[in-house]
Parts: sequence; C-alpha cells; structure tokens
Amino acid sequence: MIKQNNLRIIPLSGLGEVGRNMMCLEVQGKILIIDMGFRMPEEDMPGVDFIIPNIAYLKGKEKNIVGAVFTHGHYDHIGAIPYLIDKLGARIPFFAGGLTKAIILKRQEDFPHLPKLNITAIQSGDRVKLEPFMIEFFRQNHNISDSMGLFIQTPVGNIIHTSDFKFDSTPVYDKPTDFKKLEEIGKRDILLLMSDSTGAEEQSHSLSEKTIMENLEIIFKSAKGRVIAATFGSLINRIQQLIALSEKYGRRVAVDGYSMKTNVEICKKLGYIKSQKNTLIGVNQIGNYPDSKITLVGTGAQGEGQAVLMRIANGEHRFVRLKKEDTVIFSSSVVPGNERTVQFLKDQLYRNGVKVFHYKMMDIHAGGHAQREELGELMKIINPKFFMPIHGQYSMLVNHAELAESQGIPTKNIVVAESGQVVNVSREKIYLEKKEVESNYVMVDGLGVGDVGEVVLRDRQTLSKDGMFVVVVVIDRRTGKVGGSPDIISRGFVYLRESKELLRDTRRKVIEIVERSTGSGGAVNWVYVKDEIRNKIGDFLYFRTQRRPMILPVVIEV
Repeated sequence: MIKQNNLRIIPLSGLGEVGRNMMCLEVQGKILIIDMGFRMPEEDMPGVDFIIPNIAYLKGKEKNIVGAVFTHGHYDHIGAIPYLIDKLGARIPFFAGGLTKAIILKRQEDFPHLPKLNITAIQSGDRVKLEPFMIEFFRQNHNISDSMGLFIQTPVGNIIHTSDFKFDSTPVYDKPTDFKKLEEIGKRDILLLMSDSTGAEEQSHSLSEKTIMENLEIIFKSAKGRVIAATFGSLINRIQQLIALSEKYGRRVAVDGYSMKTNVEICKKLGYIKSQKNTLIGVNQIGNYPDSKITLVGTGAQGEGQAVLMRIANGEHRFVRLKKEDTVIFSSSVVPGNERTVQFLKDQLYRNGVKVFHYKMMDIHAGGHAQREELGELMKIINPKFFMPIHGQYSMLVNHAELAESQGIPTKNIVVAESGQVVNVSREKIYLEKKEVESNYVMVDGLGVGDVGEVVLRDRQTLSKDGMFVVVVVIDRRTGKVGGSPDIISRGFVYLRESKELLRDTRRKVIEIVERSTGSGGAVNWVYVKDEIRNKIGDFLYFRTQRRPMILPVVIEV
C-alpha cells in the first residue's frame, strides 16, 4: 500500500531517451509538473514532426495539478506546451525565467486558437509556494540564459532537480557557476538529488565558453571571405559571441533561419543579445558589402534538409552562393542519429571548395551538460541521502548511477528509472513501484496529435521500404468472374514498363484468386475476397522479388 505522504516521482518521458522531458512530482494527492518538452523523430518515423509526452496518467487528475515549472527555454523542455495545454487546462499556473517565458509566449503565437497561458516570470532566488510544494529557483550555467535548477521542499523532504547544467568558471556573456549558492543549498539536508545525466559517459570536464571564444577568434583572424557559422537556433550565448567577434573584425552580421531569427529578436528586446547600431543586417543585404565584411549566422548544423546551411550547400539559398574564400563553421556537436546527414552536408561544402571547421578539428563548440568530474563534484557539494539520474539514454543513467556509488552513496539509495516507471520516496527508502504508467510515444504530424499510432507508422515504414502495389479488379457480382484485365498501379515497388512479365503473371494470379474466392457468384463475402488478394498476391510478389510492398486491393462490383 502506497503511503499518502510518500513522494511519488513520475517521469512521463525524458528518462532512457534524450529529449521529451516531462516529470511529475506527487504528494498528498497534489501534482507538480516539471517541463513539457518534445524530441525530434527517429529515422524510422517518416512524416512525423515531433514526439511529445504521453499524459494519459494526468487524465482525470487535472484539478490536482498545482502548477508547472520550466527549467529553461530549450524545446526539449518547453516544446510540447502547445500540444498539451488544452488537455491539461489553461488555468494551470506556469513559472519560468524571463527568457524562457518570452520563448514560450512567442511560440504560442503560432497557435492562436489556444487559450492564453497563465505564466509568471521568476528570477534566481525567487520562491514559489504551490502547496504542498515550495520551489526555490537557483541559477545554473547551461548554454542558454535563465537556466534554473530547482530546490523543492516537500512534506517528505528536500529535493534538488538540477535541470541541464555544467560548471563554467569562465563563461562568456554569462555569470560563472555560483558555487557559494550550491554549497549553501547543500547544507539544507537534501533527501534526494535528481541530476542531469547527458554527459555522464564523458570522462573529464566540459569546455568553458572562454576557450570556444578564443578558438573562434583564430578562425575570424584568418578568414579572407565571408564567415558562415551554423549553430543551434537556441544557442544564444554562441550567437552573441559570433556577433561580438564580427564587430571586432569589422563585419556585418546577417541572421537566417526562422527559429534563430525569432530567438535573436526576443533576446535583443530583453537585453540578452547586444550589438552596435548597424551590425545586424538583413540576409537580402549581404550582397551590398565586401565578402570580407560579412558574417552569416544560421541554422542547419545538424544537416536538416530545409535549414539555412543545407540550402546554401545545395545552391538553393535565395541570397547566398558559396565562394572558394568562404569559411564555414559548425559551432555545434552532432546530435546522435544525425551523423549521416551532417556528413553529407560537410561533403557538399567541401565540393564547393570552402574551408570547413567543426568541433572535431578544434574546440569551437561546448555542450551545455556537465561531464563526470562536474557531476561528481556536485554530488559532494549537495551530499544527498538518495540519488536518481535524470535526462539521458539508459546507458547514461546507469553510468551516472555508478558514479554516484563511487562517490559513497549506497547502492540501496540509488534508483535508475526509465520513462513510465514510478519512483517512491520516503524519509527511509527509495524504490521503484511495480506498476508503471503510460509513457509510449505520442506523435505530432501536421495538425494531428496522437493520430499517428503504431499501425500508421508501420504502414509508412512499409511504404518507405518496399512501396505499394494497388490491384483494381472489376467483378461481375452475378457470376463472380473478373471483367477484363485487372489494373495495377505500382509506387516505389517496380517500374511498370520494365516489369511486364511480372505484371502479366500477377494479373493471371489475381484472376485465379478472385474466381476461386467468389465461387459461382451470388452472396459473396467481399471482405474475404480482398483479404485473399492481399495475402496471396503479397506472398506471390515476395516469392518473385523478395520484397513485400503494401498490397491495396480495390474491388469494383458490377
């Protein structure tokens, strides 16, 4: 029997995967939500735009939700809000840092049919009471401003949620890690530490932004033509570095890419990005200046097909054509799963004869996640009784748990949970409950949310692999005989003009199947006839081609 006063931690998503972060804390029947993010689709998910958390657990519990807090403005932590808010109810109070709030509200403008959000901006040190929780926000170094860790008082004990973080003593255009604050929090008798695991398999210490800035300046010094820098649209600090270096070397800066332009606009209004009066120009103005006086900062470092850098590499950009003296900078690491597209993009750039710099050549990108040295240091500072790794693939969670054990936290006090597994915490122990909650993927495709399920996805996978094969048969309902020759439409399976023998044999097979299935006419089970065509023609085509296209039988009765 679960004690009412125990704390239940319910990761709806984000554990055992990277992205799609959403967690619920539940105690005394009240629920606090931390983040609502999405993740990008995998390669075997054709047509899918995003994957969002499954909130089936919260159905019927909407009145028990006391609020939602957001750690920072990256879409893997805020991107699912427009798809979930109408199901959860717009009355829920939201709390987020100033930049995070601005990014959330700007994105909501793309969804004018949704109700207005009830969102309050907070600062480091602010406390918010959402009974029975008391949340104190504290500043963390990440690679976006206003990133907040959470100190949460509960009736069971004090817990820490680190958010995404790293320790940087020499950041650029940001404040250094506040170790005094962390040490002060560590003296508050922390029951549970939930810590970011994304860098738990990296052995050393994350790079400082100061190092990145110094290496970027080396590139700017030697660049003869245009500098074209690609990074994440949300990497505000890096964009500011590129603007500052451009000003130092007398370059104008054009920003391109919808998400990046939107974020730069927001950050300029809030003062997170600063530039001289005439530094920023429109992309359409690039041709008005000498190449040596231009920097283009855009999206597309992950090889996305329609992003700025890919369009430039393919010669499809409206205003930019590559020249041999151009310098291209990839100021980002490769997100797992994007290796092939990034390699294709780099090859395209090299074919154009430009100079290319990426993070494997020199340190021009620093991730926003603490590595093992920092993770271990945080554990020593916080000194928790219990430990739970969060945010990361399963291997990252396990490695983080092993690190905690090496730091002296007893094995029985460490729990590794994946999305859907419920963690139960009392003052005495921490354990996984036997019963899990729904956590399977909910896919967003266009305006559809959740209507692309496993069956639809499997059909898309089949179509993408072996194509489809449509068989149109006209049948005389009185005699059960086929009228004329069946029509065949092939898409992605075989080229009809070059497969005449296969098509002739297939038509004969269809006639044979239909006439055997219909008998002498009369009362015919047409569903059975279609199933027979689908199954038997599928087997026949596999025998002849070793491929299984999707068979779509169309039966016309006359």
